[in-house]
Amino acid sequence: MNEIAKQFDAVHDFYATVDMVPALGTAEKSKITEYKDVRAYILFRKPSEIRLIGLYPVVRNTAFDMVSTGPTFKLYVPSKNRFLTGNNEIVQPSTNRLENLRPTHFLDALIVRPVEAGVDKLILENMTDEDDAYYILQLVRTQPNGELRLMRTIWFSRIDLRLARQLIFDDSGNILTDARYSQWKNYDNVPFPKHIEINRPRDEYGVVIDIVKMDINKGVTDDKFVLNQPPGSTLQVVGQPASTPSKE
Repeated sequence: MNEIAKQFDAVHDFYATVDMVPALGTAEKSKITEYKDVRAYILFRKPSEIRLIGLYPVVRNTAFDMVSTGPTFKLYVPSKNRFLTGNNEIVQPSTNRLENLRPTHFLDALIVRPVEAGVDKLILENMTDEDDAYYILQLVRTQPNGELRLMRTIWFSRIDLRLARQLIFDDSGNILTDARYSQWKNYDNVPFPKHIEINRPRDEYGVVIDIVKMDINKGVTDDKFVLNQPPGSTLQVVGQPASTPSKE
């Protein structure tokens, strides 16, 4: 528990260059679409500002640009000339997997929130078999109706006690986020996983992130989190029909 809080408190902001392999769709439906070798930039600043800019390989044109500074998000996809905006919370997943992308999904996985004392009830599980050895911290909360709800499970390797996995659940106990962490390194004297795998099974997409370069606590300015709709692009408010292209 102390290790989670220590890691959370150590990172105030970062600017990371990463290699990213996102996948949209589901293996069961044979609709996997992958963008290989995407170079991306991830910018973060507490408490909840995050931006991701993805570039296509070789030509390095922008594949996507998305940002969130609060309860809403913005996403620009140049290849489709679409500018999407909406609420970070997904009430009903869209059949268009692109519309299910949210910057905060990455934020929840990259920055593991500490245990809230007095709110989270903790259950420690020791899961050891012939292949794996983990300590699993289960975070449970009492709901207004008195029922207990499993919010998250945080997994630590018994070998080095490093954070290895985090599962985030919805109200029904279904997995929202399954994040796995490995290859821990020090960046500016702060430990951070070099390899991160994020899966969103309900939203039917996942991404593998490998950090190439990372600057932690060097400062990220306000303008880095500004994303305006480009002239001529089509505005799509997620959950509503697309509007006409912007003429500004």
